[in-house]
Order: sequence, then C-alpha cells, then structure tokens
Amino acid sequence: MDLCHVPATREKGWYLALMAPNVKGPNYAWLDPSRLYCHPQGLQDCVADLLQPFQGDAIDMVAGIDAMGFILGAAAAATLQKGFLAIRKAGHLCVQTVAQPYSDYSGREKVMEVRTDAISPGLRILLVDQWVETGGTMRAAIELVERLGGVVAGVAAICMENSEGGKWIQERYKCSHCVPPHLQPRFDQH
Repeated sequence: MDLCHVPATREKGWYLALMAPNVKGPNYAWLDPSRLYCHPQGLQDCVADLLQPFQGDAIDMVAGIDAMGFILGAAAAATLQKGFLAIRKAGHLCVQTVAQPYSDYSGREKVMEVRTDAISPGLRILLVDQWVETGGTMRAAIELVERLGGVVAGVAAICMENSEGGKWIQERYKCSHCVPPHLQPRFDQH
C-alpha cells in the first residue's frame, strides 16, 4: 500500500494492511506495524480508534511500554493533551525506579522499570503498547502502575491476541484494540 494513499472509505482497521510481515525469521515478531506509523492518516485513524472507547473516561496520564509502545503512547497522550510516561526495559533510567520481572512473547525473562516519582496514588493511567501477544509485558506494566498506587484506566494496543494472558487482561481492565472481530482469528493464529 502506498504511504500517501488514503482509501475513500476508511473503516476501523483499514490501516492494518500497512503492516509488513516478518521476512527475517523466528527471532523477530511475526508482523511489523512500524510502516503504519509512517502513514499520516493511518497513524491518526489508529490512535483515534484506540482512544474511542475511552471518550469521557478520566485519564490523567498515558504510559507507553518500551519501545514501540512509546510511539502510540506519545501520540495518544498528545491527542488527549495528557502527559506521557515511559515504562522502560531495566537499565535505561538514571533515576529512582521500581522494577518488575516478566517473560515476553518469546519466553525470554526480562525486567521492566518505571520511575517512582511519576505515579501518585489514585493517578489514572492509560497503558499503551503496540501489541499484546502473551500478555506478559502488559501484565508487568500493570503491576508497576498498581504497586505505585496508580489506577489502570485502560489498556490499548493495535492488537490484543486471544491468548491466555490477553484474555486475563481483557477480563480485568477496559481494553481497546484496532483489529475488527472478523480479522481477529487471523491475528490469533499467526
């Protein structure tokens, strides 16, 4: 798809066709959304679709998860006119942090951290990431927010797979994603 072309009719998720499949092998994610971010209307529509379920909700801050969640999270924060908090992989923040171990989508053990001075008790945070595959990364972010007294106002991602972890998150938190129901099985069975 041309990065300048905008379809005459733009249904929810039209921009998913901008994503590129993995051509590098099993050590990489199966789909790369970064090309979607290069398309101005695609990015705007993606962010609008992610935020639509939260219209009228109390959101104090948006937090994006390292690294691709920074793109959507910052765009969502700008749209909502809220601040943005980066939840980082361990070792990148030079300030006081709280850490949380987790297993990512590939089963690798990692540690995520967040600065301790950004979340005050009761602060309502919208968590944003590019993808929720197994749910391990998002659950770690949820744990960090809640350990610091914050409230998870919602979870948003381009895709939330119907994995065990994805279902756990969707059962407990208000969620938003961009994959229309008729395409969900395709994304779940990659």
